[in-house]
Amino acid sequence: MSSQAPEMKNPSRASSPADAYARLPAKKWLLGGGALAIAVFAFWHLTHNEDSRNAAQRRGGGGAPVRVAGVTQRDMPVTEHTIGKVIANTMVQVTARVQGVLDSAHFKEGQFVKKGDLLFQIDPRGYQASLDQAKAILARDQAQLKNALRDKQRYETLRDKGNVSAQQLDLSSTNAEVLVATVAADQAALQLAELNLGYTQIRSPVDGKTGPLLIQPGNLIAAGGTTPLVMIAQMQPIKVSFTLPETDLARIRARQRTSGLKANLDVADDKGTPLQAGVDFTDNAVNAQSGTIELRATFANGDLSLIPGQLVNINVELDNIKNALVVPRDAISDGPNGSYVYEVQDGKAVQHSVKILFDDTKSVAVEGDIKAGDKVVIEGQLRIVPGGALNVMPARNDSANAGGVPQ
Repeated sequence: MSSQAPEMKNPSRASSPADAYARLPAKKWLLGGGALAIAVFAFWHLTHNEDSRNAAQRRGGGGAPVRVAGVTQRDMPVTEHTIGKVIANTMVQVTARVQGVLDSAHFKEGQFVKKGDLLFQIDPRGYQASLDQAKAILARDQAQLKNALRDKQRYETLRDKGNVSAQQLDLSSTNAEVLVATVAADQAALQLAELNLGYTQIRSPVDGKTGPLLIQPGNLIAAGGTTPLVMIAQMQPIKVSFTLPETDLARIRARQRTSGLKANLDVADDKGTPLQAGVDFTDNAVNAQSGTIELRATFANGDLSLIPGQLVNINVELDNIKNALVVPRDAISDGPNGSYVYEVQDGKAVQHSVKILFDDTKSVAVEGDIKAGDKVVIEGQLRIVPGGALNVMPARNDSANAGGVPQ
């Protein structure tokens, strides 16, 4: 019986990477797995506690953190804010009324001129000659008329004595009548020649400020040309044009029947006083495209602080709500049934529906089941459940609550 010797492993054969990984110490596996378990537990603990806190707040436990302000009762001005444009009270295009060569300009561009000031001179020589000729023709025809009237009177005297025929008297009368008409025409021609000569001097029709010269001296200009010589803007007084929504028409009419509308500008005069003027024009139709109506106010503009084309901010007080309940704008929330506020009662949130009377973007005049002195939530509404507990936080230092007192 033969026996076979057991197979011996070759200690010199290299191990495979899998064999080497399998021989790692079990202690290292335990450490890595423990660290992973700790991280998972910590994440679960934090998220679970946060969810628990939120759930507790929703159930009223702990209270939703909020900030509040007081409801005030005061007069609430109903004011519209808009942008207006300054327009000249009068804008005049100065043109020539007679043809001729423009000899000279008697002002500087941008200069203030008075009504009647000489602006331009057109070459007057041709019109002076026409005037002299008209005077001469009138003088000649007046002399002929004088002779004709004397002859007519003499013929009438001779007719009474029977020394002149009726035909001769008729001819004398007709000649006198023709000369009367001729003299009248001559007088009209003389007046026209005087006017044309006067038109060679172009004077300012208004008080105002001149613009740039649009036609320079030396050019031949036509009567009533399409291009004006210069434009003059009347700046004292001056107007500001602005528009308001047609939804304000009822308030506009009511205000105009009582104390009148006032336009307040964000521009001050040379003494630092904001400019204010009464609205003296309301358009006769609503703009169908924009749904607005134009209004204008006239300002004396004594210090020339307003210039045509300038844009200005305008405040117009349309009404004044007496003894209104006023809350900060941040207290208003909107829901499917309209606007509402949260009032703080005994540390809990009570929801009240309110009707908005006017909103000036900072404060809101409302009607509803609240009263002056009540505390309403102005921050943190999204965390509130009606009837849930509240945790009133201190007011922020930069809190701006124009409608109520921050708490």
